[in-house]
Amino acid sequence: MAVTEEQSTTAMPRPKPAYRLGLSGKLLLLTIPLVMIAEVLIYVPAIANFRMNRLNDRLAAANTAALVLDAAPSGMVPDSLARQILSSIGARAVAIKMGHQRRLLASADLPAAIDHDVDMRTLTVWSAIVDSFEIMLETGNQTIRLVGPASNGAQFIETVVDEAPLRASMYRFSRNLLWVSLIIAILTAALVYLALHYLFVRPMRRLTANLVGFHANPESSARIIVPSQRGDEIGVAERELSDMQRDLVSMLHQKSRLAALGLAVSKINHDLRNLLASSQLLSDQLASVPDPRVQRFAPKLMRSLERAIAFCQSTLSYGRAQEAAPDRRMILIEPVVIEVRESAGLGSDVSISWISAIERGLTIDADPDQLFRVLLNLVRNAAQALENHPKSDVATQQIRITGRREGTVAIVEVSDTGPGVPAKARDHLFEAFQTSGRPGGSGLGLAIAAELVRAHGGNIHLVEGTIGATFRIAIPDRPVELLSIRNERARA
Repeated sequence: MAVTEEQSTTAMPRPKPAYRLGLSGKLLLLTIPLVMIAEVLIYVPAIANFRMNRLNDRLAAANTAALVLDAAPSGMVPDSLARQILSSIGARAVAIKMGHQRRLLASADLPAAIDHDVDMRTLTVWSAIVDSFEIMLETGNQTIRLVGPASNGAQFIETVVDEAPLRASMYRFSRNLLWVSLIIAILTAALVYLALHYLFVRPMRRLTANLVGFHANPESSARIIVPSQRGDEIGVAERELSDMQRDLVSMLHQKSRLAALGLAVSKINHDLRNLLASSQLLSDQLASVPDPRVQRFAPKLMRSLERAIAFCQSTLSYGRAQEAAPDRRMILIEPVVIEVRESAGLGSDVSISWISAIERGLTIDADPDQLFRVLLNLVRNAAQALENHPKSDVATQQIRITGRREGTVAIVEVSDTGPGVPAKARDHLFEAFQTSGRPGGSGLGLAIAAELVRAHGGNIHLVEGTIGATFRIAIPDRPVELLSIRNERARA
């Protein structure tokens, strides 16, 4: 048997997607740079603050030395003692300014030129950060002239210090800070990663695995996800997915049963119709027997056989994959209604009265055969409802068909004075094998009628608030362009 291109394409297995990082890997790759950025943001102000603290320590030591040097008698301090004091505070010179006079309290091995000037009184955060990295990037032993507030009534104090010891201490601080920060960062990253992994990644993996497994066997109720008790969005997604899968499994089971039923009906329909046709021939012969009892029951037997044959035909028609497209044309509604009445066996001698209120000359743009099937199904449903309704008042047993036009839409209503449609049956009224609660119904008449009406671009619905049941059919006319094209083709 030849296989069409569409079938061969559908049967081909889907290619496996190329390997990509999962959520865990992406989360890890996202955590690492964020931790590194945090490290930089912590290190930059920390190293600048360390440098400022060391310089402030030098100023504090210089202030102490200035007090000692300034307290010496006549300001005379031996050179050896001055060198010891300067060596203890790590400075080469100490000077103060009092009034308009600057005094050099002590000095030892002053360089010919000062490389850097740092005034702690006007130092800003940004300049402290820039100066810190400049010092760390330099080489050699540079000198720094450090200026700051004095503590002995002077305007300010000055000291000259070497840069190399400060640079070495900054490197030691950087190494220590790096190790401590790395340990803290690794612990923090691990905790963040594990928290996000257990809170988000694992539930998403569970959802993904369930979707893949459910896709492999969507009819198995064992593949339905068991929702957790989470109250966040993931919990809502799990519960909604579980409900959706349950509905889908139920729908697939129903579709499978309907498919099996349709296959069985297709197999037995031919033989059953032949048997019913033979029985109908025998009932026709019985109708000619003059026995009064036979004459009494023969019409009922014939109607029952006709209904059985029509039911087999409607079941087989609904089992088709798709109804044929309607052959629409402008037709009069009244002749179709008369034929429906005759086919339904609603003559003048029955207990159900027939009322036809069709506008004179009313036309509809429809397929006459399909419109006949729609109206016949509705009329038969109405007749069954009235037959099973208590006949306390015969005058109230009516079937009424009305027809009118509202602009370009033809409206046809089929109503009866029966018990109406139960509220529990209205939600699935136009679905296959969903009966309206009336005894003897097959559950296919309204489904077939709705499918045929939709094929015409119209709609059918149950009118609320009426006595009995009233079904309204609305079929719009086709656009004028389509009608003119079809008429030209017909003339051709």
